Amino acid sequence: MNYSGLILNDITAAPGLCVSFFVQGCPHRCKGCHNPETWDYNGGKEFTEEEKKYIIENIDKNNIKRNLSILGGEPLCPENIEGVISLCKDFKKTYPHKYIYIWTGYVI
Repeated sequence: MNYSGLILNDITAAPGLCVSFFVQGCPHRCKGCHNPETWDYNGGKEFTEEEKKYIIENIDKNNIKRNLSILGGEPLCPENIEGVISLCKDFKKTYPHKYIYIWTGYVI
């Protein structure tokens, strides 16, 4: 999985303050998309264990309490789902009472 960016102090992606993680790659290509630069699966940077560790370590940086927001691209497409699940599991293992917000173009 690749990712396109990370915002440590985001107030726009979810209620409260979040670390926002943007995955790379999207099959939907919605008209009016806020992040069309994230559509290409080959763009961005590789998401490694180091990046995951960085996110988890910075959730409460400077004693500021944050939740996690995962956006894209499309976090739940087949190309990204394994990496997103791994991040979510490790995040909840460390912070069981914090929220994870996932923004998807899929409809349930």
